[in-house]
Amino acid sequence: AADSLKVGVLTCKTVPGSRVNLLIRSTADVTCVFEDSHGQKESYNGESGIALGLDLSFQSAETFAFAVVSTSERKAGAHSLAGKYVGGKATASLGVGLGAAALVGGSNDQFGLNPLALGANQGVGASAGIGFLYIEAAK
Repeated sequence: AADSLKVGVLTCKTVPGSRVNLLIRSTADVTCVFEDSHGQKESYNGESGIALGLDLSFQSAETFAFAVVSTSERKAGAHSLAGKYVGGKATASLGVGLGAAALVGGSNDQFGLNPLALGANQGVGASAGIGFLYIEAAK
């Protein structure tokens, strides 16, 4: 098995007004930009949230970034990050807050999204559970 290799950074922002919070499940539309280690950028659109857990948060804005690591020799590019990612996610906020998530998935589960830094959000509340991120190439 090849060692994991950092291949770039994925930064996502929630789309204002798109959050749906149903207590044990929440979703929000996101726009994401992947920047590889050579400075090349790719745009993605998708959805993020808590698939199963407790979500008592009411956030008006959220930004999160991940270090993208490859679990194979395949490199990111040509929108190869598109796919479904699942893992643990937690946030807490009172005005301005913090959150973190570690997710695995993408093309044949070949990519991992590790928290690069804590995400920043604005709102009130807390959430924790199984988080998800579904992204596809921006059109």
